[in-house]
Amino acid sequence: MAGCAAAEEPLRDRWIYVSRNLWVDKNVDEVEALFRRAAKAGYNGVLLADSKFSRLADMDKRYFANVDRLKKVAEELKLAIVPAVFPVGYSEGLLSRDPNLAEALPVRDALFVVKDGVARAVADPPVELKGGDMSDLKKWDWKDDLVVADGGAVLMKDPKGRNARIVQKVKVAPFREYHVSVRVKTENFRGEPRVAVLAEPRSLNHANLGVKPTQDWTTHHVVFNSLEETEVGIYLGVWDGDTGSLWWDDARIEEAGPVNLVRRDGAPLVVTADGGLPLVEGKDFEPVADPRMGTVPWPGSFEVWHEPPPIKTSLKDGTRLRVSYFHAITVHDGQVMICPSEPKTLELLRDEMKRVHAAFGAKAYFMSHDEIRVLGWDDACARRNMPCGEILADNVRKCAKIVRDVAPGARVFVWSDMFDPNHNARTFYYLVKDDLSCSWEGLDKDVIVACWHFDKRAESLKWFAERGHKTLIAGYYDAAPKNILKWLEAGKAAGSVEGVMYTTWENKYEEMEEFAKCVEQRQ
Repeated sequence: MAGCAAAEEPLRDRWIYVSRNLWVDKNVDEVEALFRRAAKAGYNGVLLADSKFSRLADMDKRYFANVDRLKKVAEELKLAIVPAVFPVGYSEGLLSRDPNLAEALPVRDALFVVKDGVARAVADPPVELKGGDMSDLKKWDWKDDLVVADGGAVLMKDPKGRNARIVQKVKVAPFREYHVSVRVKTENFRGEPRVAVLAEPRSLNHANLGVKPTQDWTTHHVVFNSLEETEVGIYLGVWDGDTGSLWWDDARIEEAGPVNLVRRDGAPLVVTADGGLPLVEGKDFEPVADPRMGTVPWPGSFEVWHEPPPIKTSLKDGTRLRVSYFHAITVHDGQVMICPSEPKTLELLRDEMKRVHAAFGAKAYFMSHDEIRVLGWDDACARRNMPCGEILADNVRKCAKIVRDVAPGARVFVWSDMFDPNHNARTFYYLVKDDLSCSWEGLDKDVIVACWHFDKRAESLKWFAERGHKTLIAGYYDAAPKNILKWLEAGKAAGSVEGVMYTTWENKYEEMEEFAKCVEQRQ
């Protein structure tokens, strides 16, 4: 191992990260094999994650037998199992227990008009993508040179790292829910086609389209909330394409109606007559619920788009209503955040911790606050009159207390990003309402912070060391194992590091042993 010289005293924690569904026996076989490899390579702990930790009340004897099996293997190998708890960020497990706890974005005074016993959304002001025949490029505000007309569609071929986008500016109303649909065709295309909705200083859409490298014409969907904006730029194209062909056609936009409608006290539905007269649910219109919200294809899973639930009423045709409501939004491949301001959320977190500790009896727990991308917009958060950083600080402080109440003496860990001003603890982070500064005030000095931002490793490690925290380096990230040497060099300067973790998000364990050798022989 070139460059891995001069050994030092071993670090206290030498972990691997493993995320698996432990209900599946085959997965447990694989995890046991990883445990044995890890112990042989010199690791002494495993950060173990499973979304089912949030729903242990629903697990059968088979699941707990698999947990007991892994505990026995870990004890034999002298590996510490550190369960991941509190998925505040990637909250699908918790939301499987109550999808209406999803953090939600507001729609305010959207126009609905009654026809044939149903009130439907009507764009106000009217909204349009001049798509139709997309090959009429003059209808678009601008395009990159690689975008050409091809029949009735537009073609982007072999971008080879260059931008290939077509853009149209669209007038919107603030705080409305919009639906964009577009047909996409590909042929051996390498890259990620995207529909981006941009309004400085933030992007309003972060959901992946899920386009395949080769597919026939397929309709894809985007849903976004306009927030405070009155104009947005709709971008269709690629920023990172390589080779192959990509076609777009039939792009359209509409006001969506209450897709992924959230119903709870902190996210109320309010319907008024256009003149301001409040209407009563169950009397003036039938109760409204979205049965697909947080349930498809499984509990805790959210679709980007489906037909909105109807607002049924006996009011006469042509009646104009104004509807305010809150809706969940997906990020990337379906990530949805739970609302930390709802009392029931804290109840679920406490219940999860009790059940996980009963199952594992661990001596350390890892709080999974990570990449919190929607926060602060619903009434439950807004009525606290606190910036988002303080809301997050309050939540993580309470979560650490829950760990210590349930498992006295247990060590407490957390991911770094949402508490690091060099990383995600900042303004305009995804769809967070305001500033995440001061989130770090929720971490007492006994919470150990797992730092994972390689590009800002020196700044992050120094930041937490100066605040009195011990740190765990979450290295690898499916990159070169030798990068841990740069991490350890920064950690030596900061003086706070007491552990490292082989962290893979792609289940790549081929380089686990090489990573361990570099750690053992570090300078």
